[in-house]
Amino acid sequence: MIKEKAYKLLALQENISNRAAKDLIDRGLVFCKGRKVAVARGELDADSRFRVEKLSKIKVIFEDSKIIAVDKPASLTSDEVEKKFDAKLLHRLDKGTSGVVLLIKDEDFQKKAIEEFRHKRVYKEYIAIVNGKVAEPIDIEEPIITIKKGNSFFSKVSKNGKKAITHVEPLMIEGRKSKIKVVIETGRTHQIRAHLKSLGFPIVGDELYGGKEFKRLMLHAHKISLLGYNFESPEPKEFSRLS
Repeated sequence: MIKEKAYKLLALQENISNRAAKDLIDRGLVFCKGRKVAVARGELDADSRFRVEKLSKIKVIFEDSKIIAVDKPASLTSDEVEKKFDAKLLHRLDKGTSGVVLLIKDEDFQKKAIEEFRHKRVYKEYIAIVNGKVAEPIDIEEPIITIKKGNSFFSKVSKNGKKAITHVEPLMIEGRKSKIKVVIETGRTHQIRAHLKSLGFPIVGDELYGGKEFKRLMLHAHKISLLGYNFESPEPKEFSRLS
């Protein structure tokens, strides 16, 4: 059977440019035979057919003269979200993480908000689906070190790392998966992902940290509160069932 690079086959099927095809694959929106196509340059059978999911739109949760709260889709970077608005990012979510992202419109308010983050006075709650059975609450206070390679990052628990605190609460167990609530006091790079991996509960879809393959990273920024504001992003439909 003749083989060809996945992005070239997708470009032909969808009648789009090679660059556009690569972008769709990199966003995790392309599937073949029920599995996500993870590598744009990976070779597939020349007669392969693809299913392409639509790129979700950014939804505005709240906006006033100081702040904009938006619901970020799992397939967009925080920087791409920022480009859509006349405001500055206050914080970031990983590309694969969906949920509440805050942008600031007022410079004085931005300074106050940054101080809230610095002094750990911001409430940040996530929902995650993990591999394994989480049967009781867990408090994780293990330092994390982050290693940068080019444009990518990888974090791990290390005595040489920076202080990191994560609180885990079980919500549901179904088969060999668990839905959990995660509250973080610190904001280290990939903190939740690294901490859960260290416990043997990697997030579903988080192959970088040992999770099983899935159509997306099953981590969602559900709630955030600061300076009297409280924002919530509804739980995505993928989180309603664990199987």
